[in-house]
Amino acid sequence: MKLNIIEALKDKKLLGQFIRDEKTWAAWFAFLKTFFALKPSKQDMKFFKKCTGRRKWSILAALEAWLIIGTRGGKSRITALMTAFLAIFKKYSLSSGEKGYIIIVAPTKRQAGIIKRYLSSFFNDNAFFSPFLVRETSEEIELNNNIIIAVLSSDYRSLRGYTAVAAIVDEIAYLNLEGSKPDVEVIRALRTRLTSTGGPLICISSPYAKRGMLYEVHKKHYGKSKSRILVWQADSLTMNPTLNKDAIKQAYLEDPEGSKADYGAEFRSDIESYVSREAVEACVIPGRIELPPIAGVKYSAFVDPSGGSKDSMTLGISHTENDVKILDAIREAKPPFSPDQVVRDFADLLKRYRMSNVVGDRYAGEWPRERFRVYGIYYKPADKPKSDLYRDFMPLINSGQVELLDNDILINQIINLERRTGRGGKDSIDHTPGQHDDVANVCAGVLVGAKKGITPRISIINDTPPKPMQAEPLPAEDVPKPLLTAGERAIPIYVGDRIIEWEIMPAAIRAWLWPKMPAINLIRINRPFTSAPISVTDLPARADDIFESSVIFPESDKFFFPL
Repeated sequence: MKLNIIEALKDKKLLGQFIRDEKTWAAWFAFLKTFFALKPSKQDMKFFKKCTGRRKWSILAALEAWLIIGTRGGKSRITALMTAFLAIFKKYSLSSGEKGYIIIVAPTKRQAGIIKRYLSSFFNDNAFFSPFLVRETSEEIELNNNIIIAVLSSDYRSLRGYTAVAAIVDEIAYLNLEGSKPDVEVIRALRTRLTSTGGPLICISSPYAKRGMLYEVHKKHYGKSKSRILVWQADSLTMNPTLNKDAIKQAYLEDPEGSKADYGAEFRSDIESYVSREAVEACVIPGRIELPPIAGVKYSAFVDPSGGSKDSMTLGISHTENDVKILDAIREAKPPFSPDQVVRDFADLLKRYRMSNVVGDRYAGEWPRERFRVYGIYYKPADKPKSDLYRDFMPLINSGQVELLDNDILINQIINLERRTGRGGKDSIDHTPGQHDDVANVCAGVLVGAKKGITPRISIINDTPPKPMQAEPLPAEDVPKPLLTAGERAIPIYVGDRIIEWEIMPAAIRAWLWPKMPAINLIRINRPFTSAPISVTDLPARADDIFESSVIFPESDKFFFPL
């Protein structure tokens, strides 16, 4: 049977069964005539000029359709109707035994399932279409004409390997997902799948920020009469005149900027990209997954706690070399998880990098401080809120003063951050609605607060005679137990017969040091520093200040503390 899509939609025995009132579909019929290069009416031309910005009707069918439509405009239903038409009434050159796929992609399979459910009703509830149905699963509809309609993941790697006769991308403005490549990679993968069949690519979405493939295609092809990439932009009421006008009017009063995007199909002007992908990728060291701890390096750490049921709990570790802030390690515990177990794991990692303190998000009151304290880690709430950390982090990225790990989740979370201008004119920086920034948050927190320099060596001078000189590292069993964690070794340096210098961090020594205060004559660090003195009796009360800052003790019989 050879007929065009308008004829199929007007035939109540075919797709017309699923359209209640043709008059309310006038704008959609105009779009379909434009896309398939069918003869237009005067009314079609009015919609055409209004929604495409073009003046001249094309005699060639479009290769791609990019629909920027307001919410509740009917875009999912019309896309399903187009899919059913393409699956049954179009013929494709397939090899013997080859299956042709109509691929449906969305930010989540659940969203793509909306179109799939429409299609399921078409093929189960219509006497003409139902004989074509061979098999249906939660993700596929297989037809007896070697066509399979498949709902696939938006990870571009899962899209290759199919012979596609058509591809539909739903809500492409929201396609950037954590851990996967962004919309540009998905579109590139789908276009390669359509090369041999010449099938159409159909992308539909409500608009969002002025970025991504949807915005770029709009800039290049909207209003361009000679382009075979059709951009159709229309507000909700134009495409669906049955919507409640009063409700939409009220939405505009309550949230003007949001309603312009949701109902007016306009790209938001109050949201800007945080940083460009190019700037972020320029800071990434290819192939660097994690850096091991290095003796003598002073590390910083930042944690973003979570209760374990919704958001990830993350940890970042960094250091500074030659004014370049280097991200050394990232840990992410994805929900569900045991918060106490994750705190223990994070504490173990911090001790590997010889740290006894961590800065963290102001989350859940005293809970993070209490749990980290149990495992020997001092938790200090961050001085700045997340938005301020991102604001300070941005110039570090743009100037290339950071080295980032080669981590897709990290990269995409940073790129997907948004700068929003509130009604009061104040900017805020946060993740896109529905997405996460737990990894980006600890990256910004730890790099903005990264410490400079190397950790000075501590010398402990006590009244106990040293052991005989040893050329090899001292075995762990011969070192005071609190000094070392499992598997660590210490190198002693002897001067005369009374001085022992241990290559260890202040955090590791603290528990062993305080009980022995009466036996210790002096603690020093091997770099000069001038500051106010502090006596031995006052030292324990200032422990956190001393060991959590860059304190330097000169060679003297007094403890010194930086002002």
